[in-house]
Amino acid sequence: MLYYTLKVIEKREETNDTVSLVFKQPGLKKVKYEAGQYLTLIFRINGRRYIRPYSFSSAPGVDSNIEITVKRVPGGIVSNHIIDKVQVNDLIETMEPLGDFTFNNEYINNNSHVVLWGAGSGITPLISLAKYALHIKTVAHITLVYGNRSAESVIFNDTIHKLKALYPSTFLTWHFYTQLYVENENPYTIKGRIDAREVLAVIGKEKKLNQTFHYICGPIGLKESVKKALLEAGVDESKIFSEDFQIERNPADFNDIVTRNIVLEKSGQSHEIEVVKGKSILEAGLDASLELTYSCQTGTCKVCKARIKKGKVKMIGMKLKEEELQTYECLMCCSFPITEGVELAID
Repeated sequence: MLYYTLKVIEKREETNDTVSLVFKQPGLKKVKYEAGQYLTLIFRINGRRYIRPYSFSSAPGVDSNIEITVKRVPGGIVSNHIIDKVQVNDLIETMEPLGDFTFNNEYINNNSHVVLWGAGSGITPLISLAKYALHIKTVAHITLVYGNRSAESVIFNDTIHKLKALYPSTFLTWHFYTQLYVENENPYTIKGRIDAREVLAVIGKEKKLNQTFHYICGPIGLKESVKKALLEAGVDESKIFSEDFQIERNPADFNDIVTRNIVLEKSGQSHEIEVVKGKSILEAGLDASLELTYSCQTGTCKVCKARIKKGKVKMIGMKLKEEELQTYECLMCCSFPITEGVELAID
């Protein structure tokens, strides 16, 4: 794992509760990333270390600097710290870029039509993908479907307008507003939540839906409703991609789980921690003030991987395929002890 120390050279307000941090690209050890990936920031707040992933809003080959965008979350320790405390010239430690929500797909080419579906701050990786694809001509056509409360809450409003002006024939936007009266003369600005079927009906008149690719980023409800509409419209599931910063867990999966103590070995030292039912081993370790390395917290990045020395754990909500881990490995962010005497080791 590579680490960088990046300097904040601009802090730009996007909306009244969202800011973009602009980092200077290092002169020697440059940060190499793909559009749609995320950067993991590390902070120490009140003596505790916090690690949070934030999607790039910049695009390689388009923006000379590195940008991530953060929306204030009620009670969010790190998001509020960034918005209220981080200043220009601050130095922030980060991990290397991660994530596979990218155009790195053998089936996508410069004849493809890509539809980007987002709501609220879910626009962040989508704007990175859109800027990159339009500038590099990675695909033939981009449609952005974006849901917000109102026009005032649209993140990257200026950027979206600039892209529409630069690429009028290849970039189309649909805006859905839940708290706004919309005049009938604008067919692509609609009152209400995102209606995937309405958008797909128009796209279907222009192109074959089974030849489109779809990227979804936003609340779980958005992902589920859009994916359902896409599958019903005949879009193959292999052409639907989603970025998840929330882990999905079925309460029934916890029926055989109770509060247990485990031993976690880190840097040659053993720590006994209590894993309360409903909390992952990673969450329990952080609650015990252990400085653990992690990133996505959704079972996709393998940063919190550990070796199982004794006992058994159950992984719930993991996005990785089982074959991507050895039989003796687990991801702490989605692991729960199911036997007594569990012992894990972090290499």
